[in-house]
Amino acid sequence: MAKERIILGIDPGTTVMGYGIIRCVGNKADMVTMGVLELHKYGDHYLKLQKIFERVVQLVDTYHPDELAIEAPFYGKNVQSMLKLGRAQGVAMAAALTRSLPIFEYAPLRIKQAITGNGRASKEQVAMLLQNLLKIKELPKYLDATDGLAAAYCHFLQNQRVNISGGAKSWKEFMSKNPGRVKK
Repeated sequence: MAKERIILGIDPGTTVMGYGIIRCVGNKADMVTMGVLELHKYGDHYLKLQKIFERVVQLVDTYHPDELAIEAPFYGKNVQSMLKLGRAQGVAMAAALTRSLPIFEYAPLRIKQAITGNGRASKEQVAMLLQNLLKIKELPKYLDATDGLAAAYCHFLQNQRVNISGGAKSWKEFMSKNPGRVKK
C-alpha cells in the first residue's frame, strides 16, 4: 500500500501569504485546505514577519505535513519589494525548520510550468487548472491561496516523476540496464 504524504505549499508575501495543503497517496493528490494570511492590516513590517512565523507554525502543528514546498522570490524591478519578500520567505522557512520539516523551493516559472505546461501562465490559469485537478468547488477570493496550493502540487508532481520513472541515476547505469538501446 502506498504511503500517505502531506505537503504544505506556501506562496510567501508581505501583503497576502497564500498556503495550500494536499494529501498524497501513490499517484493521487487531494486538497486538504487552502487559505491566506492577510497582512495588509499590519503597518509594521516586523509584525507582519511575526504573523507569518506564527501562522506557519500553526499550520504545521495542525496538519502535520511531511514536507514544505515554497515559492522562491523572483527578481523584480523593485529591490526593496524583493528584500521584503525574501524576508517573508525566510521567516516561513524558519518556522518550518523549528518543526524539522524538509523544505523544497521552486521558482514561480517552474510551478506554473508543472501545473499548466506554460511557465508564463496567469494566476487565473493556474487556479482554474488546480480547480479541475483537485476538484475544488469554489475558487478563493485571493488567488494567493491557489498559488500556495500550486507550490504543493508542483512538489507532488516532481516526486511522481522521480518515483514513477525508475530511471537510471547515471549514464553508466542506463547503459547497463539498456544494452540494446546504446549504439557502439
